[in-house]
Amino acid sequence: MSEAGTGIRIDVWLWQARQFKTRSLATAIVQKGRLRISSGGLTRKISKPSTLVRAGDTLTLPRNGGIVRLEILALGTRRGPASEAQALYRLIDDAQTATIPTAQTRTPA
Repeated sequence: MSEAGTGIRIDVWLWQARQFKTRSLATAIVQKGRLRISSGGLTRKISKPSTLVRAGDTLTLPRNGGIVRLEILALGTRRGPASEAQALYRLIDDAQTATIPTAQTRTPA
């Protein structure tokens, strides 16, 4: 499958990227309407597992009691080892922009 111009089903991508242990779990989360996709400046909630995702899309999904944002870097061709799965996405950390200043040293007056 060529990555340019085509997409892959969201449930398949989530499974290949090892976000869920089984494709059935990925399908169930999508069907419950718990995912949002940002593509081309538009953000929308998705509830159909057949929704296509493409490289460059951003996903927002529930994971481990929190919310995770992922940027899709590549479309997979199989569910491979963890190292291969991690190459499919980049974790977007909103906390990176709000850094805590380090301890400031006082200068004697």
